[in-house]
Amino acid sequence: MEMTMAEGRPLQGEGRQDKEMRVYSLLDSLGMKYARVDHPAAETMEACREIDKILAPAVICKNLFLCNGQKTKFYLLMIRGDKKFKTREISRQINSSRLSFGPPEYMEEFLDITPGSLSVLGLMNDRENRVSLLVDEEILEGEYVGCHPCVNTSSLRLRTEDVFGPFLEAVNHSCRIVCLNGED
Repeated sequence: MEMTMAEGRPLQGEGRQDKEMRVYSLLDSLGMKYARVDHPAAETMEACREIDKILAPAVICKNLFLCNGQKTKFYLLMIRGDKKFKTREISRQINSSRLSFGPPEYMEEFLDITPGSLSVLGLMNDRENRVSLLVDEEILEGEYVGCHPCVNTSSLRLRTEDVFGPFLEAVNHSCRIVCLNGED
């Protein structure tokens, strides 16, 4: 399958999941411009390398679903794909007990996303605000951000200011900026 970039939503919704089409509908209703690449399922950062080249100059994010030890607080952490994640570094900044990866069933329940498809766009499904967004400050430095539309068979390039402005406002979420240096 040759991957090429297209502007906006797919012309045909046939064969696409409802949650993906809901993303396009929301982005369109907000007047957000976006580019899209359709591709085979990409569940890891390694699988995304070719896609990343097409979406350039977008900052490609590693999205991590985290929770505290008691599983009472949940977080979506967005960091650059090439950065290391240090649990202790984040825990200190958000005054949380030890963080670990959140169970997939909570990711699906709260965000309507399965592992390998995690994206900031899933916050549109978190109407009860059970997931807090944490964003590494370097993500905000780029003009564009790359992410999945709640499925891992497409990737989008969106303007960073649109994601962290109109999109988050529309889905009633805010973000907390964190600094990840990879230090213990």
